[in-house]
Amino acid sequence: MTASTTAPGTVTQGHPQRWLILGVICLAQLTVLLDNTILNVAIPSLTRELGAETSDIQWMINAYSLVQSGLLLTAGSAADRYGRKKMLAAGLVLFGLGSLVAGLADSTAQLIAARAGMGVGGALLMTTTLAVAMQIFAPEEQPRAIGIWAAVNSLGFATGPLLGGFMLNHFWWGAIFLINLPVAALALLAVVALVPESKNPQGNRPDLLGALLSTIGMTSLVFAIISGPEHGWTSGRVLTPAAVAVVVLAAFAWWENRIPHPMLDMHFFRDRRFTGAVAGALLITFGMGGSLFLLTQHMQFVLGYGPLEAGLRTAPLALMIVALNFTGLSAKWSARLGTPLSIGLGMAVMAAGLASIATLTDHGYPGTLLGLVLIGAGAAVASPAMAHAIMSAIPPEKAGVGAGINGTVAEFGQGLGVAVLGAVLNSRFAAGISVAAVSLPGALAQAGSGSERARITEAFASGLESSQLVGAVAVLLGGVVAGVLLRRAERDGVA
Repeated sequence: MTASTTAPGTVTQGHPQRWLILGVICLAQLTVLLDNTILNVAIPSLTRELGAETSDIQWMINAYSLVQSGLLLTAGSAADRYGRKKMLAAGLVLFGLGSLVAGLADSTAQLIAARAGMGVGGALLMTTTLAVAMQIFAPEEQPRAIGIWAAVNSLGFATGPLLGGFMLNHFWWGAIFLINLPVAALALLAVVALVPESKNPQGNRPDLLGALLSTIGMTSLVFAIISGPEHGWTSGRVLTPAAVAVVVLAAFAWWENRIPHPMLDMHFFRDRRFTGAVAGALLITFGMGGSLFLLTQHMQFVLGYGPLEAGLRTAPLALMIVALNFTGLSAKWSARLGTPLSIGLGMAVMAAGLASIATLTDHGYPGTLLGLVLIGAGAAVASPAMAHAIMSAIPPEKAGVGAGINGTVAEFGQGLGVAVLGAVLNSRFAAGISVAAVSLPGALAQAGSGSERARITEAFASGLESSQLVGAVAVLLGGVVAGVLLRRAERDGVA
């Protein structure tokens, strides 16, 4: 990297306080990740105390994810142009204000609006935290830094339900949002004091039309995916936003190719390193997101655990990722194996874990535990290597956009995985029962005998097995595709 291409705040030797700053941005990241999972355990309380209907609950969850996923690219572009430190601080302020309104809301409408506001802050935080990490670490330290950043993601996933359950046992439902306030305030003070400012030195003009098109297109796409399982994939509620997404995203691609300073340079997709990492990331989140969503149902409906116990028993997955990344072992293995082989082997181990969960259900939790450990070990190696491949294929001055792409791929893949693997489960389950209800609780309620209940539970377990195996195949395929493309990029001298 020459001085002419180095963005202000980008350091080739690493910032003197880089590890302390990484802790600060991981703290900011954790507030977003906890909120992604903590709300699920509060659904019964919200239903009871706010009189929320099923549609209200869905919008409380979806308002956040729709806004966040729709704004990721725009947020990343704004961070590059106006300053990543400024946008990181703005994200913390918006997230904190949204949490305050949500915690004090006395109606479902207020809570839904607050969740949408939190989504804006979440989009800024998801993009700026990774972008800042890329700026303050030297290239040789970036894989380990990204590994720690990824481990915090897993920690948030694992601890969200546990923290939510503890809070609800001692306080009212609003406490799950108000707990964000001291964390956000502490992170904001640390960001102001420690994080260096960095931005695109070229000062490109804002791509307002591109921002508008990407936001509308991605929001429409995610809404179609979210609506599919409930309303049917051929319903107007799904096909209409899907058609809007196709048209608007096509217009976005055309516009980005046409203007001199695009928000998303479409030439990135000609880079095999970039396309390989994106393809792998899409399939890994497709398989992982859908499979882990179904795993919670497997724990509760098949193995018979309660919500809190199920959360505790899925913790080994996150703990394995945290242990391997915080100790630096995953970064060392990736350095020895190389990026293509690290991603390929990591995703193969993850696929084996998913297959273990699918095929060893008859052995109860031990088979599931084996699968969780394998998934965690594979993800600890593959996920940071994938994120680093995406970010290193993007010019440093576009780090925010790179983080936006990484986040968008994760959101899209996870949503698609939940929808598709959920459809596989429902299809197999419906084919194996004779009662009208498709949901497991509804089918069990209509069962007339113990043998019929056992057959219904067996049909549900069979559907889970099929869906987990589909997820395993998707993850394995992602490893092959990413590994091959990245290897070719290295041979061509791109990497």
